Formats: sequence, structure tokens, C-alpha cells
Amino acid sequence: MTNNKDTRTIIILVAALLCVGILMVYSSTVLMSMNKHGNSFHYLVSHLFTVFIGTIAMVLLSHMDYQRPRDFVYVLMGTGLALLLLVFVPGIGISANGARRWLRLWPTTFQPSEFVKIVMVFFLAHYMDRNIHRMKDFRYGILVPIGVMLVFQLVIIMQPDFGAVMSLGILTLGLLIVGGVRLRYVGAMFLLSLPAIFYLVASSSYRMKRIMSFTNPWKDPQGSGFQLIQSFIAFGNGGVFGLGPGGSKQKLYFLPEVHTDFIFSLIGEELGLIGAAAVLVLFFWLFIKGIRVANRTCDPFSYFLATGMTMMIGVQVLINFAVTTGLMPTKGLPLPFISYGGSALLINMAAAGILINISKRNENRTTVQGANADNFMTNDYYVRRRR
Repeated sequence: MTNNKDTRTIIILVAALLCVGILMVYSSTVLMSMNKHGNSFHYLVSHLFTVFIGTIAMVLLSHMDYQRPRDFVYVLMGTGLALLLLVFVPGIGISANGARRWLRLWPTTFQPSEFVKIVMVFFLAHYMDRNIHRMKDFRYGILVPIGVMLVFQLVIIMQPDFGAVMSLGILTLGLLIVGGVRLRYVGAMFLLSLPAIFYLVASSSYRMKRIMSFTNPWKDPQGSGFQLIQSFIAFGNGGVFGLGPGGSKQKLYFLPEVHTDFIFSLIGEELGLIGAAAVLVLFFWLFIKGIRVANRTCDPFSYFLATGMTMMIGVQVLINFAVTTGLMPTKGLPLPFISYGGSALLINMAAAGILINISKRNENRTTVQGANADNFMTNDYYVRRRR
């Protein structure tokens, strides 16, 4: 199997997920569009516009030199931090439901925390490449990268966006483990973070309600447990074969955020167990291909970058699946390539473009050097550096 096939497969998988998203976004928003905007295509057109812009970004990033951002990775980090702070500026930042997470960009909005995820992946890939022989040292392996992560997290939690904080933390720790950090250091950091997590949950009434509804949603079926119960009902309605596209009952204002955070529940209701399983297979296949691309790279930066982009998408899928099925407390996190929304969709399509780019480079290297071309995972020089 050649890398050329890997590249085509990634493109096909992303395209398939985008098509599922377009179908589900239209199905979930048709009534809302009619009631709010007088036509059934308002949200669909907005979503298609985002897909169009995301496709341009994905194509451009699949052709550019992905090594170039290393020259100004700290500028990207400063930009990400500045964008996070801009949400607090009146007239620029947008407040909704007690949170300030978005910037006003015509004709849509932008969520800087999504941009920070991809910036963090670039930083960690660059940093771990430069310090690959020192990643087992506590100072270089933990203090510096975790310190950078905490700066972003402190600003994000002020917005507040607990979900983005958690996903950024999981992504960072996951990449550090891949980079060779001692597991006991990672475990220690996790244990040290537990009091902070407990405080953030206990100090917020709505977060506590989400924890309580997670343990027993039927205790408050019309309040904190309502969304999760409606998600269960959606999956139950779908059965094995589903009610068919457009046949959902829960989207009729029963299941909140059905077009964004809980669109997987809609998939389960309209496409059934078979459709939901097929979507998960597409994501799992994409994850496997992403890891395969990473393992075929010839330098550590490309390896960490490909792994990070794959992990960034995979973490979001895992959390969204766990939330909609009641395996973890409810937290707003869109399903990559499928949920309605601008920022997350754009960033995930950009990540896919970078992954395609790395895969194409692997293909070219294999073509020139032959099937036995060296790669990062087997290169003796880099293996020795990681020890």
C-alpha cells in the first residue's frame, strides 16, 4: 500500500464526513431556519459557505510548505493569545449565554480557542523536535510546554470555556507522552491538576448541575438532565435502521443544540445504529490513516505535527461521542466535519489539509528513495536521540 493511496483515502474520508454533515445540518436546522429567517436554507447556506472556505484552506495547506510556520511559531502563539484576549473587548468580542468566546467577523463569528489548538500543535511539534533528546528531563519535558499551555488555559477559563481547557490539556499531555516525556511526570501533573479541576467544577453551579445530571439525569428530567435524556430518546427512536433523513422527532425543539454539540444523536435517530456506526468507522479509519502518515515521516517535526493533527481531531470525536451517549458529563464540543459552526469546522479542515500535505511529502520521498526509504520511527539516529 502506497502513501498515494493513504492521501486519497484521507481526502475521501474527509469528503464523506463533510457530506454527512451537510445532510445532517440541513435536517436539523430546516424548521429553525423557517421560524427564525423565513426560509429553510438559511443555516444550510451558512454551513456551505464555511465548508467552501474550509475547502480552500485545506487545499492551500495541502500544497504549502508546512515547515515554514516553524520560522514564526512564536508569532502564531502571540497571535493566538491576542485573539483570546480580544474577546473581552466590547464591540469586538461577542457575549452569549454568559460567555465571551467569539469574535465578530463578518459575515460570521470566530472562536479563538479553536485556533489556539492548532497553534499549540505547531508549537509542541517544533519544541519537541528541538528538544527531543531532553524530553525525559522534567524542566524541558514538563515545565516549559505545560507552562505555555497554562497561559492559554488561564485566558480561556476566564471566557469561560471549560471544554476547550480540558481538550487543550488532553491534547498537550497526549503529545508530550508521544514525545517521550516520562509517564510519572505526566501522572504527577494530572494529580496536581485535580484540585484545580475540582475547584472549577465546584465553584460553578451549572457545572455542578452537569455533573449531577451525568450521574443521574432522571433526577431532574426537565432541568439539568433534559438534554442528555433527549439524546437517549433520539438514539432509542432510531433503533437499528433509523427513521430516515428528515424523520427525526427530537429535532422539533426537544433536543437542544441538535445541529452542533448533539448532532451525533440526530445521526443515531435518523440513520440508526448502522448509520452511527458507519460514521464512527469513518472517523476511526481517518485516525488510523493519520497515525500511518505520522509513522511514515522522515523527521521528528513532521511526525509530531501529523500525530498532533490526528490527535486533535480524534480527541474531539471521542469527547463528543462520550457526551452524547452519556459516558461523560455534558460539555459543548462539536463533532469534527459534521456539526454546524464556523471555527471548529475551519480548523479541523485546516488540520486535514496539513495531514494531506505530510502524506504527499511521504509519497514523494518514497517515490524518490524507494520503498525502503528511512522514516522517523526506524531512523537509528532519531531512535538514539529519543533514548
